[in-house]
Amino acid sequence: MTVTATSDDSRLLRVTQVRSAIGSKPKHRGTLRALGLRGIGQHNDLPDRPEIRGMLARVPHLVEVVDASGAPSKARR
Repeated sequence: MTVTATSDDSRLLRVTQVRSAIGSKPKHRGTLRALGLRGIGQHNDLPDRPEIRGMLARVPHLVEVVDASGAPSKARR
């Protein structure tokens, strides 16, 4: 028996780093790296999942989030 995921993985969030991680806490720098961001202006399209939302909640002052899939998003800067 196979179980299919019921989460909506088609929604994407475009996460862009807008501030430098210099001087921020080591956990914040690690979170940016885990999100795939290495410098100001870089962006990454990530699935809209609770794990990603939790990481974004840790660094809202360093990133800007927009919905990349066309569906309305609740994420804010």
